[in-house]
Amino acid sequence: MPSQIKCWQQVTVEQFKTEIFPAGQPAVLKGFFNSWPSVQSALQGESQFYQYMSSLDSGAQLDTLLLAPQTRGRIFYKDGLEGFNYEKRHYPLSAILTQLFKTKEQPDAVRIAAQSALVSECLPGFMPENQNPLLSEDVIPRIWLGNKVLVPAHFDDAENLACVIAGNRTFTLFPPEQVANMYIGPLDYAPTGTPISLVDFTNPDFQRYPKARQALEHAQQAELEPGDVLYIPALWWHQVESTGSVNLLCNYWWDGSIGTANSRPSPFSSLLHSLLSFRQLPLQQRKAWQAMFTHFLFQLDDDAFTHIPQDKKGILGQSAFSREAAIKQWLIKELEKAE
Repeated sequence: MPSQIKCWQQVTVEQFKTEIFPAGQPAVLKGFFNSWPSVQSALQGESQFYQYMSSLDSGAQLDTLLLAPQTRGRIFYKDGLEGFNYEKRHYPLSAILTQLFKTKEQPDAVRIAAQSALVSECLPGFMPENQNPLLSEDVIPRIWLGNKVLVPAHFDDAENLACVIAGNRTFTLFPPEQVANMYIGPLDYAPTGTPISLVDFTNPDFQRYPKARQALEHAQQAELEPGDVLYIPALWWHQVESTGSVNLLCNYWWDGSIGTANSRPSPFSSLLHSLLSFRQLPLQQRKAWQAMFTHFLFQLDDDAFTHIPQDKKGILGQSAFSREAAIKQWLIKELEKAE
């Protein structure tokens, strides 16, 4: 059984920045956003919650997944990985809320998941009234709205704060080093924004996925209520189960190294490029490149490049990011040569 994610009570901003975030471990900030008007409206009842959220609704269309009841709300593939098991539609937030409340007592209701909608577009008045003192103001939250839905274990390549506004969600997390036990599906063809585990960790099939037992031995879990916040370190796998009939969550992705919005190229793109470049090489060459990558990327020795003058380090120095556009153009040309 998964262990419980460490729960912190009465967390201060300073405590998050100096103790919780530097530790690099999942953490629940219990009731951190209890004072948010959105959370308070949800706690006061359906009518207050609907009125509050609808008053902020811009009418923007949200990407919305519709799943048949027999899917149990699990966002996944069809049999044989032939396509995905949902239909994608577009509705404004108020219309989705209306449908959720209308069908909340129906056990065979269509499962609904409005995914990753930018608050600045669909709820432009949300941020001024529901402020997050933990992050820079340029980190724009995203809204996730639906009923009983299961998002398979997946990862984000940015730091993540998941904040429950209404309903309840169960998060099951796995450390990055468990990737070999997760049974990851296709990297470039997934029903979510990133690759997913093919294992349903709420009801795992150990005969088909025996290494999932090991993954679960290292899993951590938390059940979040309105006002609770979960810190998910980058690259931690997380399965998310919405257990209420009406659930609303907002999350913040940010660049942990600079504390602001994540604007750098995704390392996941580098992984795909590396597969293209290295996968077919002979084993001995792959081992040789492994040593190169370890030295230039993954070694922890800060003195590795001190023999090069600071103004001559180029891409090995911090100034590399000032030349990001030039580096991108060089990579584009190299990829074009390979076609």
